Amino acid sequence: MKKKQYLCTLKHHLATQVAVKYIIMRKILFLSLLAIAATTLVGCNQKNSNIESPDLVVYGKIFTAENNAIADAFVVGGGKFLYVGTVDGAEKYVQDGVTVIDYRDKGIIIPGCYEGHAHYMMAGGLNVMGGPVFTINTTVEEFKQAIKAAYDEAKLTGKSSIFGTGWMYQSFLASGMPTRSELDAICPDVALYMSDGEGHKGLVNTLCLQNAGILDKDGNVLVSEIRGGEICMDADNKPTGLLLEQAGTYVRSHGINFEELLPASAAQTAIEQAQQLLLSNGYVSYMDGWSNYFGTNAFYEGAQSLDQAGNLHMLLGMSYDIESSCESVKTELKKAKQIKQYTGGHVYANYVKIFIDGTVESGTGLTMEPYKHKEYGYGIANWEEDEVAKITRTANANGMTMHVHTMGDGAVHRAVNAFAAEGKKKLRNTVVHTRNVPKADFVRMAQNNIVAVAGILWHGMSDWAADYVNDIVPQNVVNQSYPMKSYFDAGVVMTSHCDFPATSGSPIDPFGIMEIAVTGQMHIDGSLTKPWWSEELISREQALQALTINGAYQMHVEAERGSIKVGKYADFVLADKDVLTCPAAEIHNTKVMATYFEGKQVYPY
Repeated sequence: MKKKQYLCTLKHHLATQVAVKYIIMRKILFLSLLAIAATTLVGCNQKNSNIESPDLVVYGKIFTAENNAIADAFVVGGGKFLYVGTVDGAEKYVQDGVTVIDYRDKGIIIPGCYEGHAHYMMAGGLNVMGGPVFTINTTVEEFKQAIKAAYDEAKLTGKSSIFGTGWMYQSFLASGMPTRSELDAICPDVALYMSDGEGHKGLVNTLCLQNAGILDKDGNVLVSEIRGGEICMDADNKPTGLLLEQAGTYVRSHGINFEELLPASAAQTAIEQAQQLLLSNGYVSYMDGWSNYFGTNAFYEGAQSLDQAGNLHMLLGMSYDIESSCESVKTELKKAKQIKQYTGGHVYANYVKIFIDGTVESGTGLTMEPYKHKEYGYGIANWEEDEVAKITRTANANGMTMHVHTMGDGAVHRAVNAFAAEGKKKLRNTVVHTRNVPKADFVRMAQNNIVAVAGILWHGMSDWAADYVNDIVPQNVVNQSYPMKSYFDAGVVMTSHCDFPATSGSPIDPFGIMEIAVTGQMHIDGSLTKPWWSEELISREQALQALTINGAYQMHVEAERGSIKVGKYADFVLADKDVLTCPAAEIHNTKVMATYFEGKQVYPY
């Protein structure tokens, strides 16, 4: 096997769980919404008999996200902001039955935050499947013991599959990667799939490979290659049990019975668990990066049922992932279109996801110049540019936005070319994990209204990781990693993501993200790391814009959410520090005291 396919993506395991989002809106219509002076922003000072009656008055330092304006008070009624402005103006709304929150000198109030891409529902699904295996940072022996316990439970409950996650590739490679025969000895007659912590590799037993059609019942190899991945082989040209990239995706989706493991009722519970975690961190919107990860419609059905019951207290974006290993792109696009039926209320099931490449740090990200290590070549491309263009054309024609994994500069360039050629600007096609962007493509992204969902938390890594990455990546990529300020300067719409749980062990709250955005540093064992790309740091106001109104733009809801403005939904957060003025190195200590969604407190419960 090639060395590059054994390197884990350091960004996932070393990054602080902090990520920042920022957008500069170039559309005239949207600018007209943002460019409102603070004196105009406050809205009407008189009561209006034609609007909802007030039920909540809030005083404090309020970052509105409207042209960076600061207000001193706002009034909420019917789930929306009725007034934003001064304390004197808000006091006119105080009457019997109106709740007053005096948050002056207690911190800051900001709009509800937006998470641009992560996998909370996948993690929640693992929690509720019944008998999954979690092996976070375990030894190989502990890994085997966990599988044995899950196997015993599966036999008792009659389950035909076991799915788990969390093992660490570097640790297992150093101590001896478990083989398929070793897994068969523990779990001979129940299909087993164990995903690594970052989700790019899998360990499987023989039955799982047989279910997926890789092996026949006699152990003969039927399929030896999967596009976009690798079925690792031993000296006898037989599968070792280790699967890389989309080979793992293919076997997981065909070899495990997820309809048995995760019915819609369980998926709904998983979404509720994810929602609780997100709300506790001040997020009122979440874009799920792989909603059909388990190969069923369970999450879409669960989200719809949850929302119709009045129990979804955030916006939920849901994507449909199409793998390059699929049998028919046309068929998959039809399935993606069918998923739109679940859109409604707070659910937005109208995104198509593809992986153009792998990860730069592992040598599988698609680059424009060769890696310094010749065996990596230019990385791996899962989709050709014309294929991306065709998928974009069909998805956009069906009213679905592209949500595309890009890591290397070659992958970003490929996506920008495809979006520019076949995309519709109004759909706001999106590139995710944008690690590198060719200079000319910043302007093209702005011109074509392409949204960049950036892993800002990757600006903060262990100091030793910088030397490792710089030794791997092409020279032209070294100083292009993880742009932030460059997006703003070019007028590119930028938001943030944490990619949870791929960044397991790192914080996920927006204030930790904000600190890294403005300092480029993270806290490890009481010490601060050195900034990697200080020229790409942004201001505190830009960071908050990225976390709020810009995320709303990504979700196509900026006209009614994302800032504190009269007429918009009252989504806001009470934070215990003034993150605009406190020492920068203390921003990450900020706590969410309360989260409100549509005027109702949804955290704490």
